[in-house]
Amino acid sequence: MRILFDHASPFALAHGGFQIQIEQTRNALQRIGVEVEVLHWWDSSQRADVIHYFGRPVAAYIERAHDQRIKVVMCELLTGTGSRSGLARGTQQLVMQLGRKFFPSAYLNRLAWNSYQLADACIAVTSWEARIMRRMFHAPLERIHVVPNGVEDVFLKSPASERGSWLVCTATITERKRVVELAAAAVEAGTPLWIIGKPYSESDPYFLSFLQLHRANPQIVKYEGAIEDRATIAAVYRQARGFVLLSAMESLSLSALEAAACRCPLLLSDLQWAKSVFGDSATYCPVKASTRATARSLREFYDAAESLPPPSMPKSWSEVAQQLKAIYESVIG
Repeated sequence: MRILFDHASPFALAHGGFQIQIEQTRNALQRIGVEVEVLHWWDSSQRADVIHYFGRPVAAYIERAHDQRIKVVMCELLTGTGSRSGLARGTQQLVMQLGRKFFPSAYLNRLAWNSYQLADACIAVTSWEARIMRRMFHAPLERIHVVPNGVEDVFLKSPASERGSWLVCTATITERKRVVELAAAAVEAGTPLWIIGKPYSESDPYFLSFLQLHRANPQIVKYEGAIEDRATIAAVYRQARGFVLLSAMESLSLSALEAAACRCPLLLSDLQWAKSVFGDSATYCPVKASTRATARSLREFYDAAESLPPPSMPKSWSEVAQQLKAIYESVIG
């Protein structure tokens, strides 16, 4: 069984969780004996049993793969769609229904809405996104598989440690992650907050706003950049008072899973992805709350963190790889 991984966006242009998901999935599959390669667009001799496409391929891509007797498994992160309000999703669904009737076929092909019906399997990272695939994109129920992101053993097997006074947030410093808003709330609440991450660009105005806030409040907002060593990150989670991620949009946060593996209490945005994964084992804060309201939630979480039960444990990447291997075998069969 030979698997080719494909993805439309080069890693060199933007770092993030999707890159980690792809790399860790490939490594875990290789460890259990599955032959995995990256698809070489320039190599006409490359062969495979399955293409695992991370994203949404157009219909012609899937049809051409099928012509070569290659199965296609697609895994699209429905970050924006899954984070919208019910009203916004309903409006989007109505537009899609009208679009299928009135949009030109060439335009519909570029939107690739029908890829969910053509793919041999559709991977959702949460039960919430599986529901969206079924309801909005009409993916056949029998082809939808929920396979969450995994967590490295360095987090799952990290030793227990005494909790300190800092809340921690590991995230790319960009508007979607609402790091500036979180830091401003921490200053108002007086809750020490350690931000770990980097921006997409050092000249990004949002990042510069964050730096200004950090430099004006160094005793509350700690920032030393990103931490690349995974064992060090695990130790930070073990020693943190709690983990906070109040992003406006998310699919399945790898950093939240890593913190959960280190038994760190979680404060997350009040979004369906988080509730579908962590349920009652995490604390939630409204995304659109004012700075004062967010500060109040932050203070309450900070004061209660020591007595909160640990969040539910995530799967390992090895468990994820076993699930994917079974799916590959089923579509080939």
